[in-house]
Amino acid sequence: MENKQEKLCRLADVARRYYLEDCTQSEIAKALGVSRPLISRMLSEARKLGVVTITVQEPRSDSRSLLDQLCQKSGIRDGVLVEDGASNNGTNRLLAEGIVRLLKQLRSRCLGVGWGYLIGQLVTCLQQEPQKDSTITDVCPLIGSASIPARNYQSNEIVRLMAEQFGAVPHFLYLPALPENLEEKQVLCSTEVYHQIMEQWKRIDTAVVNIGDYPSSPDFASLVRYGSLLQQEHACGRLLIYYVSAQGTVIRSDRDFAVQIPLEILKQCPNIIGVCSANTTVSAFRGALRTGIFSHIVARSELARAALASAGE
Repeated sequence: MENKQEKLCRLADVARRYYLEDCTQSEIAKALGVSRPLISRMLSEARKLGVVTITVQEPRSDSRSLLDQLCQKSGIRDGVLVEDGASNNGTNRLLAEGIVRLLKQLRSRCLGVGWGYLIGQLVTCLQQEPQKDSTITDVCPLIGSASIPARNYQSNEIVRLMAEQFGAVPHFLYLPALPENLEEKQVLCSTEVYHQIMEQWKRIDTAVVNIGDYPSSPDFASLVRYGSLLQQEHACGRLLIYYVSAQGTVIRSDRDFAVQIPLEILKQCPNIIGVCSANTTVSAFRGALRTGIFSHIVARSELARAALASAGE
């Protein structure tokens, strides 16, 4: 009677002929003097007993490969890359959906959000597909509100609408993003309203930060806040309304009176997602990545590809 070891050896012999030597089942059956159905049963048994293990290598998508390269080059941990839509609006919709997927993946709870066109598109996306089962419990703005009427720059309205769709608690910042001057900012930052939002900023575990261009529209009083410093330091982009150089330095000015989360506190956030709209330029994206601030990105695949191609510049 055939013992277990002999049986396994027979199965291994058949499996080697079939999988490694490219013999057909009929050829193996003829060589061993058995029927072809028996060879078929033996191959099935070989898989069942672990004599044969089959591994399928799924083809990696181009966007995943790009993202892996971006992680290696820039130090980000992960993100979402999307292909271009039929129009800029279509692309921004895909990017907004990517942000939602990433927030789910991260199981974010306390969320801080910036502003801009793409984050406005994110609000629209959430209104069309509410995420009431989200893990997000709190939402707060990372920057005060702008004086322009566009909803994309009304931080408290963005937060209110997002919190509603997430089933979360909104936290508001009743201060302008751009006070009249540095003295007014100092007064505003001494108020209880500011101290409360500061405590909320310290609690966020995820920040969604807009990456934009320089020069930008709106201009965000860049000349008054920085004088000629942005030109001298070769500003190429911005995050929130901080400006960054091509080398990845966040340009600081003693005259800056913007009300937004201090960088020192932002950097303490575990997950900082940089989001790029359909129009974000390669130079702005590359400069933002070089700051080392971001842990994740959401961007167009083509933007990532262009940034990698020019990484040596």
